[in-house]
Amino acid sequence: MTWQIALPEICLGGAGLIILMVGVLSRRNAFTTATLLAIAAFIATGYLILAEAPGVGYAGLFVADAFARFMQLLVLAGAILALLLSLDYNKAAAIDRFEFPVLVLFSTLGMLVMISAGNMISLYLGLELQSLCIYVLAAFARDTRRSVEAGLKYFVLGALASGLLLYGISLVYGFSGGMDFAEIRAALTASPAPGLVIGIVFMVAGIAFKLSAAPFHMWTPDVYEGAPTSVTALLATAPKVAAIALLLRVLAEPFGHLLQSWQQLIILVSIVSMLWGAFAAIGQTNIKRLMAYSSIGHMGYALIGLATGTAAGIRGVMIYMVTYVFMSAGSFAIIIAMRRGRQPVERIADLTGLGRTDPALALALAVFMFSMAGIPPMAGFFGKLYVFLAAVQGGLWTLAVLGVLTSVVGAYYYLRVIKVMYFDAAGDALDKRSGVLSTVAFGAAAFTVFFAAFSQPIIGAAEAASRALLG
Repeated sequence: MTWQIALPEICLGGAGLIILMVGVLSRRNAFTTATLLAIAAFIATGYLILAEAPGVGYAGLFVADAFARFMQLLVLAGAILALLLSLDYNKAAAIDRFEFPVLVLFSTLGMLVMISAGNMISLYLGLELQSLCIYVLAAFARDTRRSVEAGLKYFVLGALASGLLLYGISLVYGFSGGMDFAEIRAALTASPAPGLVIGIVFMVAGIAFKLSAAPFHMWTPDVYEGAPTSVTALLATAPKVAAIALLLRVLAEPFGHLLQSWQQLIILVSIVSMLWGAFAAIGQTNIKRLMAYSSIGHMGYALIGLATGTAAGIRGVMIYMVTYVFMSAGSFAIIIAMRRGRQPVERIADLTGLGRTDPALALALAVFMFSMAGIPPMAGFFGKLYVFLAAVQGGLWTLAVLGVLTSVVGAYYYLRVIKVMYFDAAGDALDKRSGVLSTVAFGAAAFTVFFAAFSQPIIGAAEAASRALLG
């Protein structure tokens, strides 16, 4: 029965409705209860994804394959980590309302649909379900001006990006006469349309906005800084994975045979993202804005693999996203732990002397900074290694060289954080952190340090996923 292809998503949507009712009916600890139920729903959904058989359902609208399985499990991991971080942060920020995990759940549902989309309609429905929930989450601290401003900016610019995407879809439909990915590929293989590249450009622009790749990154620093940090932790993980997965599927399936038409566009976006992420972050003093520019650069590195258009490149992108999710989640766990007198502190200068006042937390943050800089043997080094190797094998030497050079520039501001923690005079100690924050921070740090020791199953799964995507 083809409807079973989407059983994980159907069950997750049903769980969201149940959790919504539980939240409404609960009188005490509704936020904690809803959050734990949402985490349980994500774990159950992950099990169903692992158990489902590959196939195509709903007349081509929905695709279940090894690629979708890999990226969906990574999205669920990012969402679970973000919800764990919200348990303490939302209570401290007085935004511990049960609607929060429900919105995260439905946003994640949209991401799963995006990743499994086999048609332009299901692609757009999944994208908008994710986006509408995140617009609300960005402004969730409605009594805080910065949060409301962040939500408004994200909404306005997101509406523009959606318009660009829809216009691109309409052009593709006009040139191909189909909305299904397989139909589009067949039509364009038989009769290539010279003007199709315009539609591809608009579609890439719309998706690149969700990816926060330059020059479509304008929302990222302000939203990262203004949104509640638990929401920023979500923005930095799961939606990035879903957007890169969507871009991979769209360019590899309906337009895979038109590599020469879109390769230069992806190369340009990758170069601009790497350069902007490296140089714009140098002068940042707020650590959340630093992470925003860092994410722009990281998406540029990930796009190197896509620009090659090869199975090795796509495998490199997927491995890179695995390392990025855990580096980012761990970093935001530490940012959430940055509190003095029960008030959050966000300046890099607030980390002064952390190596002496809280050696364990400083060590974990140093691990993430070294990893993001691409220093071996951290996970970030291997993520960059695979995309750079794919670029070299694909003859894209310029991308590989620029990637290495911008990594060197980026190392400056990552190492600056480490210098502040270990070499500046010690300031006041941070408040005692919760066990949940410690678990996420140190668990992600352990994953980052020991990635090389257990990376073979991840690399093997990424290899199978890339072959499935390229057919």
